[in-house]
Amino acid sequence: MHLKVLGLNHRTAPIEIREKFSVSKDAIRRGLENLDGYGGLSEAVILSTCNRSEIYAVTAQDSSVYNFLNDLIGGVVDKNFLYEFDDEACAEHLFEVAAGLDSLVLGEGQILSQVKEAYSIAKSAQATSTILNTLFHRAIAAGKRVRTETKIAYNSVSVSSAAVELANKKLGGLEGRSALIFGAGKMAQLTAQHLLAHGLKRIFVANHHLERAQDMANKIGGQAVAWEEALISAAHVDIIITSTGAPHYVVKPWQTQQLMTRRAGRRIFFIDIAVPRDVDPEVGKIKGVTLYNIDDLESVVEKNLQARR
Repeated sequence: MHLKVLGLNHRTAPIEIREKFSVSKDAIRRGLENLDGYGGLSEAVILSTCNRSEIYAVTAQDSSVYNFLNDLIGGVVDKNFLYEFDDEACAEHLFEVAAGLDSLVLGEGQILSQVKEAYSIAKSAQATSTILNTLFHRAIAAGKRVRTETKIAYNSVSVSSAAVELANKKLGGLEGRSALIFGAGKMAQLTAQHLLAHGLKRIFVANHHLERAQDMANKIGGQAVAWEEALISAAHVDIIITSTGAPHYVVKPWQTQQLMTRRAGRRIFFIDIAVPRDVDPEVGKIKGVTLYNIDDLESVVEKNLQARR
């Protein structure tokens, strides 16, 4: 038996590949509950975020890890996009992940809570034992120490703040402008807070569950809109930011074309920070539309990272 991690991240795979590996928490839990069906695979934890998908395993045969991953994503893994580490190298990689050293945004804090949640799901599915329990306890403790004893998180940089910085740069300032946000989760709320800090005048919030949109709107002083009417309300906004957990595109070309007709060609910026993507890439080809996705944020955050390094 040995320790192994198999995965991909923002360095090894573009977003169109990463989104195929995005797995829901329910699917992860179901997969881990059936771990016994894979010979030689005795323990496993699945970490799936917007920028990485990884399986940490205790296994007697590497083929079992690949087979499990194939079944989990419902397809055949292209090994050209994968990295793998064994034993000590696997442990070192997890420590770097938990510390924020392997993130798109160096030192970002959200990954540590995601590592905790991934471990919690695996433990509740009875997919961990002595080895992974010890490994993840130590990695989580190391991640906490790094943030307490160093300045790796000293400058505020995150995917949400990078998205707002990009919008601020492209629009020449956000004061007095308005935005529509698709989604009402943690990332959407953080993005809204960053927008308001830059002087944004008005924020509309759309979510499949209107009560969640209303709850978020109440927190930020925004206005909730019905999902079906969201793009209608966007006729006068400057920015649309999407951050849902939908497994398919929620903004389609034909809808956007209708929106641009209502806007009489007035330009609009889409920033899609979801994985899988929320906005069909064809939307970016429509006249008057500028579309950015999460991979476009790398250059935005780069200038804020030197001090952290």
